[in-house]
Amino acid sequence: MSFDGAMETVVRSFEIAGVAVLAIGSLWALVAAGLGLLRGGRRSVYEQTRQRVGRSILLGLEILIIADIVQTITIDPTLESAATLGIIVLVRILLSFSLEIELEGVLPWRRGPTRIDG
Repeated sequence: MSFDGAMETVVRSFEIAGVAVLAIGSLWALVAAGLGLLRGGRRSVYEQTRQRVGRSILLGLEILIIADIVQTITIDPTLESAATLGIIVLVRILLSFSLEIELEGVLPWRRGPTRIDG
């Protein structure tokens, strides 16, 4: 297998992973919402579902950005593809940023320190 062929396989793998995260994460959120409704927790189900779907979208977008970067750097390293990548990444960053604000309810720099459980 050639280098380009291997990199195309890597890019496809990241694209598949990104789409899988979007689909499986959203499906999981909807199943959890259905279970929540069956338990009678109507007030919090909507918010929790929005949070779960939003987080799935954010993670899926991050993975798809990786695919675009790998493709531009290894397969099609032209000025035109770099400009296209820049626009795609900019749009995805703006979308991620707006989703983050929507999910958290505050601007990222106004949020308190986050605790990472290990």
